This record gives sequence, structure tokens and C-alpha cells, in this order.
Amino acid sequence: MILESWRTRVGTALFLRVAGPDGLESRERIHGTPGPRWFAPDAAIRRVHGDASMFVGGLRALLLQSLHPAAMAGVAGHSGYRGDPWGRLARTSTFLAVTAFGTADDAQAAVDRVRAVHARVRGRTPDGVPYRADDPELLRWVHVAEVDSFLRAHQQFGRRPLDAAGADAYLRDAAVVGRALGADDLPETVPDLAAALEGFRPALAAGEQARDTARFLLDEPPVPSAMRAGYALLSGAAVATLPAWAVEELGLRRVGRVRRAAATAGGHVVTRGIRFVLGPDDARRVSRDRDAPAPSRT
Repeated sequence: MILESWRTRVGTALFLRVAGPDGLESRERIHGTPGPRWFAPDAAIRRVHGDASMFVGGLRALLLQSLHPAAMAGVAGHSGYRGDPWGRLARTSTFLAVTAFGTADDAQAAVDRVRAVHARVRGRTPDGVPYRADDPELLRWVHVAEVDSFLRAHQQFGRRPLDAAGADAYLRDAAVVGRALGADDLPETVPDLAAALEGFRPALAAGEQARDTARFLLDEPPVPSAMRAGYALLSGAAVATLPAWAVEELGLRRVGRVRRAAATAGGHVVTRGIRFVLGPDDARRVSRDRDAPAPSRT
């Protein structure tokens, strides 16, 4: 009884940190509103996005995305990630939850809001190169960095890693959301994902903005002291799953065999802890009775 009370209290506090002060109401709307969804109850995207491994994958995605100068300039100039990091996290986590689990109408509305924001974001990189957030190629990079991170983290730390067919199914599901946001030519198989990531290599370079972001995320995280130990395990796991070339570009300490093993063990500890305090993952929390058949989306 005492353990369950503690778990509920800690789990709610963690959830509200990630989902924002309106997180409980948003969760009820996302999972409790009847109607058709973009994805079926057993869809791979629900299995991945409803797992605690997303805590590692999300941090890895931010580090990887920062290597694209235009993407990093957009984040630095328009997202307010330093002034309101928790607010940005809440918006991102809610978007991922709505599109994976919410009704088709709510998912489309969330996409429309993001596209409206992207349409207003324009600027130049520190080197003077113009960018716009709704550029399909820039959106493609953000998508590739996210799905590579989410999938790798899930396969390493997820409660139920996907088989080869399931990993491809996840990429097909995620591509539905990516195309809705305006990206195109998105990878739908694991080999295509590897090729897409490699194809971006010539455009990637860690400028001062990217390295400053890495320092902020890894060395100066805006987390309460009680969460520092857990966050350190998450960040260590995120860095350990990055490609070696990304670690080098960001100026981070090289991840050798011993350090990788320690970071992997720490990642398992913290994701299992998160899974314990949060209770059933979102994929199992959804009431199948409220899920109408998903409309076809291509």
C-alpha cells in the first residue's frame, strides 16, 4: 500500500514534468475520446512511442538534430528551449502522443498547428545561409533523426523490442506523421533509414550552437536536484547510442567499450525505473473499445 502510494505520487510528478501542468487532462482526451485513429491499437508506432525508452530516444534525437546547422539555427532562434525547456518538452511529448494515440481529428489538428508555426519560422544560420522551417528537406532531416533515435532507443531499452518486420512497420507508421507535416521521401525500412542518415552526413556539422546545446542538455540540465541522478543515466545512455561520428562532431567524450557497457546498464536501470513509476505504457493503457478502425492513410 505504501509502495503503491509512493509510485503513484512519483509517477504523477514525473508525468506532469514531461507532459506539462495540463498533462492529465490531455491524456484523458487523447486516450479516452471515442473515434477513429490514424493507427490501429496494435500498431508499431504505439508500441514504440508508449514505452519509457522514449526518454532516452528523445534526448538522443535532440543531440542528433542539432548537427544540421539550419535545424539548429531554427531551434536556437525560435523554440525558446533555454528559456522554457519544460514547456517545449511538453509540447513535443503531447504531439507525439496525440498523433500516435489520439483521434484522427485531434491528430490532424495537432499537425495543422505545427505546420502553421513552421510557416512563420524563417531565418539565417550563423554562416548566413537562409532557412525556413517548412522546407521539406529540413523536415526530412528532423524526421530521420527522430525515428532513428526513437527506434534505436526502443531496440536497446524498450520493454518489448521489435523484430525486423516490426521495425519496418514502425518506420512506415512514423512516415505517415512525417508526410502529414510536409516531409517527403521518408525511409520506410531499416536499410533505407541507414541510407537516409548517411546521405545527410555532408550537410552535418556541429557549430557553436550545436555544442552549446549539447552542454546545456548534458552538463547544465534544467532538472531538480532529486532528478539529477536519473537524468545522468538517461543522458549517458543517449550519448552511448549516438554514432561515433556524431559524438566526435559534438565534442563529447569518446564512448569506449567499458563506458558503453556502463551507459547501457544505466539506461536499462533508469528506463525500468520510469516504467515502474509510470505504470502500464500508453499502448496498453488505451481502451480498445474506444478505438474505431483506423482510417487508411498513405
